[in-house]
Amino acid sequence: MSAITQSGEQAQPGGTPQWLSQAWLEPRFVVITLVALLVSLLAQRLGWPAWTQAALGITAYFTGGLFGLKGALESLRQRKLDVDLLMVLAALGAALVGQWREGATLLFLFSLSNVLQDYAIGRSRQAIRSLMKLYPAEAKVRRDGHTQTVKIEKIRIGDVVLIEPGERIPVDGLIAAGRSAVDQSPITGESMPVEKAVGDKVFAGTLNGQGALDVQATQAAHDTTLARIIRMVEEAQDSKAPTERFLETFEQRYAMLIIVGVALFIVIPPALGLADFHSNFYRAMVLMTVASPCALVISTPASFISAIAAAARNGVLFKGGAYLEGLAGIKAITFDKTGTLTTGRPVVTDVVSCCDLCEDELLAVAASVEARSEHPLARAIVQAAQAKNLPLRPVEDFKAEMGLGVIARVDDRPVHLGSVRFLEQRGSMPPALAAHYARLEAEGKTVIGVVQEGFEGCNGERDWMGVIAMADQIRPEAAGIVRELHAQGIRVAMLTGDNPRVANTIASQLGIDAVYAELMPEDKVRVLQQIQTETGPVAMVGDGVNDAPALAMAAIGVAMGAAGTDVALETADVVLMGDKLELIPYALHLSRKARRVVWQNIIFSIGVILVLIAGAFLVDLPLPLGVLGHEGSTVIVVLNGLISLLLWPEIQRRRRQKA
Repeated sequence: MSAITQSGEQAQPGGTPQWLSQAWLEPRFVVITLVALLVSLLAQRLGWPAWTQAALGITAYFTGGLFGLKGALESLRQRKLDVDLLMVLAALGAALVGQWREGATLLFLFSLSNVLQDYAIGRSRQAIRSLMKLYPAEAKVRRDGHTQTVKIEKIRIGDVVLIEPGERIPVDGLIAAGRSAVDQSPITGESMPVEKAVGDKVFAGTLNGQGALDVQATQAAHDTTLARIIRMVEEAQDSKAPTERFLETFEQRYAMLIIVGVALFIVIPPALGLADFHSNFYRAMVLMTVASPCALVISTPASFISAIAAAARNGVLFKGGAYLEGLAGIKAITFDKTGTLTTGRPVVTDVVSCCDLCEDELLAVAASVEARSEHPLARAIVQAAQAKNLPLRPVEDFKAEMGLGVIARVDDRPVHLGSVRFLEQRGSMPPALAAHYARLEAEGKTVIGVVQEGFEGCNGERDWMGVIAMADQIRPEAAGIVRELHAQGIRVAMLTGDNPRVANTIASQLGIDAVYAELMPEDKVRVLQQIQTETGPVAMVGDGVNDAPALAMAAIGVAMGAAGTDVALETADVVLMGDKLELIPYALHLSRKARRVVWQNIIFSIGVILVLIAGAFLVDLPLPLGVLGHEGSTVIVVLNGLISLLLWPEIQRRRRQKA
């Protein structure tokens, strides 16, 4: 939060009043410079006293060159040369040869281009401001039996926050009381509101529906998922891509080359009698102006910042320009299976009962036992029974055999439920049931058996009630995403700790190029290194928890479903705010488009510099036209990045929403 001075002016960090900041002053100084130039022309035509024209010239130089001189001096203190110094020197040189209006025009256009650049880049930084708007300013908190309204930064972990219908939730937390539908689209990207009840997690910045909620804060306001996302977007927009870092280094050496070259050009032609000093010095100032690499230097950060902002608006968070640029160069993508290509939640696919036993009876007995277990397979069986409205029976003497199965009493008879290997210790599976079991396993499904002591089974076989098969469900959009990646020339592989039969079944349904199964986390790192050696840079897509080593090792790590997942936010280079596979081709397309725009800008900038330098030597290009061409190209490359990567895609998105 910015402070307020005693005079009532908003202050910047460090106590500087807002009206003294560069962001506030520079646009106004540009206007003053223009007015001073126009009035000086009028003064010359009307024959005003010389001192008035001198005062106007000093005003134009001061307001037009103040921030350029400030930037140049700051760079010199760091032993760096930049385009600010070149512009200031060119303007001073023009004044020395009696062309102060041309020098003032240069400073005016240079300052104007800086203001336009700041405006354009500021538009891309609105991604952060739009995220900040998701925070309410205050919240109602229940403490010591009393309800009080506090600023959100005063909310402590453990506080119970009262959320009214239609209010934004100010903190990450767990629902302590109430039930409601919550719009989580700002954080997870889910298009539909999600039903929330006691014990469910909610995120800061999400919108409560029609119900009232009591939310117990699990994070302070400065450490919520939304706050971390905002920090990450800020850091990403301030980070630099390799191309940008190269151009910064190039700028230092190029500026030195221009200064030395111009100095030699000022001295050598007059010394050899090839030109008079006055006209040659003027030409040198034109040369210094048009050869300055302003457009070249600004072209890359302006484009990458626009792309990062566009991605953030669409639910993809790049941690920096380096990762945006890096994603454009990947040759292969490796996916974790569970929770990435699949939903990560097993469901019951087959219930096969022995002989005439009703399948619902088998499912009801199994669900009654599994209702006492927290295992994902157990939950799948219970959910299948609930979907059929099957009544669950009382269970006694429940006992879990770790890694094998469970034992309990249902209807006063022992029931054993678990792996076939575990159950066959009590007797072989009937042949008819064994055939079904072999078929289901061949399909890559997880199969458990159910044995109830005293049950009369097939052909005199006792105890075996049947088998239940379960499988992790493939995401409906996964096959289409793989096809889309193939169309973009990307090789797709799958890494999983699951058995080869399950892995190959899923891979064949999705059209995946290569499958690596039964991998421990360290094995995934080894396989990634192998793929990278064979194909080139590889991106790894995972859930950010057990895939953390692979995410860290890959050329680009992409975390799925990062809301609330600390490991994902910390380890990955690119974070998807929701479980949306379609964001991966989008991110790849955006990164490649950003790279194309950057190279468009670089080629255009170099072309303009070469044309203007040729004009300075061949057609005696006047300084005002040189300034216009130079600064105009700077504005063009900034607007190209802004419009191509941020504004036009946003217009198209809004049109699609209206349609």
